[in-house]
Amino acid sequence: MSLARTLAVTLTGLEGHLVDVEAHSSSGLPGFTLVGLPDAAVRESRERVRAALTVCGVTWGEQRLTVNLSPADLRKTGTGFDVALALAVLGARDLLPPRALAVLARTVYIGELGLDGSVRRVRGVLPAALAAAKGDGGGMVVPLGCGEEAGLAGVEVAEVWHLAQVADAMGVPCDPAPDAPDCAEADGDGPETPPDMSDVRGQFEARHAIEVAAAGGHHLLMTGAPGVGKSMLAVRIPGILPPLDVEQAVEVAAIASAAGEFAGRLSTVPPFASPHHTASAAALVGGGSMPKPGAASRAHRGVLFLDEMPEFPTSSLQALREPMETGRIEIHRARAAVTYPARFQLVGAANPCRCGNYIDAPSACTCSVRDRRDYFRRIGGPILDRFDLNVVTRRLSRAELAMSAAGEPSAAVRRRVAEARERQRARLSRTPWAVNAQVDGTWLRRHTHLDDATVRGLDAGMAAGRISMRAVDKVLRVAWTLADLAGREAPDRDDVDCALTLRAREGFHGAT
Repeated sequence: MSLARTLAVTLTGLEGHLVDVEAHSSSGLPGFTLVGLPDAAVRESRERVRAALTVCGVTWGEQRLTVNLSPADLRKTGTGFDVALALAVLGARDLLPPRALAVLARTVYIGELGLDGSVRRVRGVLPAALAAAKGDGGGMVVPLGCGEEAGLAGVEVAEVWHLAQVADAMGVPCDPAPDAPDCAEADGDGPETPPDMSDVRGQFEARHAIEVAAAGGHHLLMTGAPGVGKSMLAVRIPGILPPLDVEQAVEVAAIASAAGEFAGRLSTVPPFASPHHTASAAALVGGGSMPKPGAASRAHRGVLFLDEMPEFPTSSLQALREPMETGRIEIHRARAAVTYPARFQLVGAANPCRCGNYIDAPSACTCSVRDRRDYFRRIGGPILDRFDLNVVTRRLSRAELAMSAAGEPSAAVRRRVAEARERQRARLSRTPWAVNAQVDGTWLRRHTHLDDATVRGLDAGMAAGRISMRAVDKVLRVAWTLADLAGREAPDRDDVDCALTLRAREGFHGAT
């Protein structure tokens, strides 16, 4: 009778939990029992482990094997337990020398096994490595091609491509491992550069609104006819945002890793997510039977772009209400509660009506006022009210296109945005917020000093029902951003008036 143990990791949301993999062999009827609340993918690892060991030339034997995954009350998910299970079985069968058993007990193993013994990639390597880094420092073994990803956590990493390679290194007689496969990355030339703002001609109001949105982290809604450049503008926003620092980049990379979308290298470019308008609520905010981050979390520290916004299911859009305010997504299920970060900038694009002609060709519009109102009602008032900025994009005439020079490059805009962000960082250094869009109303009303005429204008807007109390706070946030872009210490009346103009929605979709 023998006992061997090693370590693996299971994920709950983005949080990795170290799991003790304990294998025990004893006399009795041959069998392989796996306990410790494994899901279906983990239970199926018994067959993968058996086949992989046989291919490596290791006889299975006639012992009774019991493998326990501890803590037993934590659900184990995914296929990343295979390598740890195989090595624990080798240790329990007394095939490992004492020195190897000591190494085995301190090392975290992540990887899925093929029936031929190959070690395959799994999602969530970076969150798993972050959990391993909090352990006793025994190091981590990951599939080939995942070393750079795991190394971001600061843990000692070794890459493997075949189970025989690992077994041989630990002193187990087995067939030699095949040569390492070619895992060269197709995108080895470096991270993709976002499109440049210089490609955009005209649309000065929209360009200004995008700059304000980027400077203050504000949500932005663009309304205009099809083909006027709404999507073209949106995809260029990451290029004018300040680059991520190392901590933020690792945070974004961990989300991509958990979603199975890690690009193989750390990127400082803010992420950009653009789900299709048929996306479900789970696709937007995350969840599912095997919870994964949704588009909102994949856009963390970057931009979530919803094109054709009124065409999204209403339930999907309403699921974004809380994340737009709190910057996180909480998913509650019967077995567990998962929290994903979701500090994104929402950029929406919409036609003014179903036919799309209301703004540029009202006479050709076939939609009634009620049709336009009902079209935008699909977004919902609570979501519309959460947009800090609203801008109308209009179709340029041939003469305007011919006379318009190339737009200002992204680098120039990004410098102004970075300077405005730095002013916000200095002003908010003793608060929990980093940008103006996050500041709560109490702070705004305490630190924003406006003249009586400006206050009366805001009061009149509230009394007339044009703006809500939440909208007043958003106007003040945008006013602070305008002041930061202009280099002023505080917003003045002109900043408030401009913020009101940038927020106004009346007139372009038949509803207020």
